[in-house]
Amino acid sequence: MLEEWTALVCRELGIDPATVDRDELLDLTREVAHGVTRPAAPLTAYLLGLAQGAGTAPPGTVERLTTLARDWEQATPETLGDK
Repeated sequence: MLEEWTALVCRELGIDPATVDRDELLDLTREVAHGVTRPAAPLTAYLLGLAQGAGTAPPGTVERLTTLARDWEQATPETLGDK
């Protein structure tokens, strides 16, 4: 079902399904939902999509966000980049 839905959405949005790493995105949203808060998962996916569409998401963004979410409970202002 998920594969068919992904293909349909990609077609509707004009996205090449080969460019979508579905498992990586699902891993990210799982980490955000469990590590930060459940409502942050779809919001993060949306913001990531905006950044990728705008060309402002640097390489490794998904991995970086996944790590941030996984480490959220231990986060400090320094690890979050607030100095």
